[in-house]
Amino acid sequence: MNRSALQKAAHVTTRRLLDMKQVGEKISVLTAYDYTMARILDRAGVDVILVGDSASNVFAGHSTTLPITIDEMIYHAKAVVRGVQEESNRAMVVIDMPFMSYQLSSEEALRNAGRMMKENECDAVKLEGGRVIADTVKRITDVGIPVMGHLGLMPQSIYKYGSYKVRAQEGMEAEELFEDAKILEESGAFAIVLEKIPSSLAARVTRSLTIPTIGIGAGVECDGQVLVINDILGLNREFHPRFVRQYVDLNTIIGDAVKQYVHDVREKDFPAPDESY
Repeated sequence: MNRSALQKAAHVTTRRLLDMKQVGEKISVLTAYDYTMARILDRAGVDVILVGDSASNVFAGHSTTLPITIDEMIYHAKAVVRGVQEESNRAMVVIDMPFMSYQLSSEEALRNAGRMMKENECDAVKLEGGRVIADTVKRITDVGIPVMGHLGLMPQSIYKYGSYKVRAQEGMEAEELFEDAKILEESGAFAIVLEKIPSSLAARVTRSLTIPTIGIGAGVECDGQVLVINDILGLNREFHPRFVRQYVDLNTIIGDAVKQYVHDVREKDFPAPDESY
């Protein structure tokens, strides 16, 4: 399949992501948590929208991703799916399975994954972990639910790590991650997020897999890239990791607009006669 055929395809699917990897077309992924942003991202041509458990941080104000629940993730996903469906319906929508929704047993993981797919009509779920969740990934994919994997820095394990530093820099951890990626592929994952690992390791993993890798702080050799939408729009002033490129300073732009609105209301400049009935 050539590039023009890929661009003409309608809704992005797991098959299309594989085709994109094969022809060397990079995959763009961004997070979204609401209807309006989902419409904007879909209209702009983003390939995959991730309803990330990062909503726990940027939407709800928690310090980690751990507090967010299945019900809250479904709420956000429903809004995102509606936005995509009412726009061009092009972007694939993937939803994070939150902490402790899949770790207890493969049976419970399957039940929760099925519920999340049925209640919000998303295209796939995402799980963190390697060989320890391989049976769970296989169980979920065997019933027809696509699974995206996640290796490297895994935010749901932040208390285990103790920091957000780069993972898999040492030989043993790097080899374990490399093998975990192969295991996830063999278990049925259609793609794997590689977060905050050395770019040389990410390139090696990417070359070894037939499924796409999606990098975040993992270098340009991954098959695609993912970032949190709030970060690239400059909405978070306190968060400036080196792997984030800020494309606009909406924090300042929005703040200035609100200040002007407050001024106009106080000075009776708003509403004007032509803004009134």
